[in-house]
Amino acid sequence: MFYVIIGILVVLLILILKNVRLVSQSEAKVIERLGAYANTWGVGIHVKLPFIDRIANTVSLKEKVFDFPPQPVITKDNVTMMIDTVVYFQITDPKLYTYGVERPINALENLSATTLRNIIGELELDQTLTSRDVINTKMRSILDEATDPWGIKVNRVEVKNIEPPSAIREAMEKQMRAERERREQILIAEGHKQAAILEAEGKKQSMILEAEAQKEAAVQKARGEAQAILEVQKATAEGIAMIREAKADEAVIKMRSLEALEKVADGQATKIIIPSDIQNLGGFVTSIKELAK
Repeated sequence: MFYVIIGILVVLLILILKNVRLVSQSEAKVIERLGAYANTWGVGIHVKLPFIDRIANTVSLKEKVFDFPPQPVITKDNVTMMIDTVVYFQITDPKLYTYGVERPINALENLSATTLRNIIGELELDQTLTSRDVINTKMRSILDEATDPWGIKVNRVEVKNIEPPSAIREAMEKQMRAERERREQILIAEGHKQAAILEAEGKKQSMILEAEAQKEAAVQKARGEAQAILEVQKATAEGIAMIREAKADEAVIKMRSLEALEKVADGQATKIIIPSDIQNLGGFVTSIKELAK
């Protein structure tokens, strides 16, 4: 009897230990009781009833990243291209994720492909290549709303790569090359134009400065000549004043006149007009010489 009790206790201990579960922070467990949903275990220690409760699903609550393979899409102007997307999502309701849809990841992939085709079908080729942000925003909004019944929260959608047909790529490369060459020619022409303008401006400024310099030189020369004339007139006036102050007699004045006449005679003049008073002075000098003899 003792061994039977010990055996029963050991079996009960094993059953208890086997039905005790420790749930970590990053996961949740969906529990069914007799085939029906019972509850969802969060972080902590939990005990389920043996033979009655079972763990239907263990769900990771971390954000997941799925890189879906390239999907063929057709633009509004009938250009077929391959586009692959990356979807960032997180499970917010383990119950809905478990019972909402069969194979949720596969359903999300198919939903992403059909949504992408619908969005690209409304855009032309050029818009598709330049509107990645618009495509990402629309896809995230549509996928997030569609996956709410599945317990999935779509956080972000990114268009990873867009591959147009090879013929379109070659045409686009030629167009870009032609556009770059056109811009290069425009820049060269603008450079020549700017250089010519700067050269003309330099010549103009040089001529203006030269004219101003000549003008300033002429002004300074005229000022110098005027100052020289003023100095001569001032010296002459001072000489006359000095003669007046010395009270020179008529003989001295006549001697100064003779000196001036001598200077005139040394020049190239062919005719010299001698004043009458100087002629009288000459006779006076001759008379003095005769008396002296």
